[in-house]
Amino acid sequence: MKAKKTYSQKPSEVKREWYLIDASEATLGRVATRVAQLLNGKRKITFTPHVDNGDFVIVTNASKVQITGDKLTDKRYYRHSGYIGNMKSKSLGEMMERSPEQVVILAVKGMIPKNKLAAGRLARLKVYAGEEHNHAAQTPKKVEVK
Repeated sequence: MKAKKTYSQKPSEVKREWYLIDASEATLGRVATRVAQLLNGKRKITFTPHVDNGDFVIVTNASKVQITGDKLTDKRYYRHSGYIGNMKSKSLGEMMERSPEQVVILAVKGMIPKNKLAAGRLARLKVYAGEEHNHAAQTPKKVEVK
């Protein structure tokens, strides 16, 4: 019996698909892990770690994502300008009021590997607070998250 060679995908062979996820169906963590898997291309047969072979992902209803426990008041988001004493923080509840899209993006960003491919993967993520999105021409496939 002859041994088969290991297949390594090339960037020119990547075929991308569009997926649609409704964020109101599950909690923030479950939505973020499913989105990260699709952006990384981990469930594809042709997965190659050094090639960005992930798909496009559209997330709708980001404002209706489910949050469990006391995270709305306890979870904090921090940012720092680099100047002394200039660290700002917001709770998850404040972030959900101002920009629920950013909450989903930050959750997915934390689940993507920190390497040179991360920026390209996050660029393929489209998040919308409501039901409406302008990617109907791409005919995205609906993905269930539960």
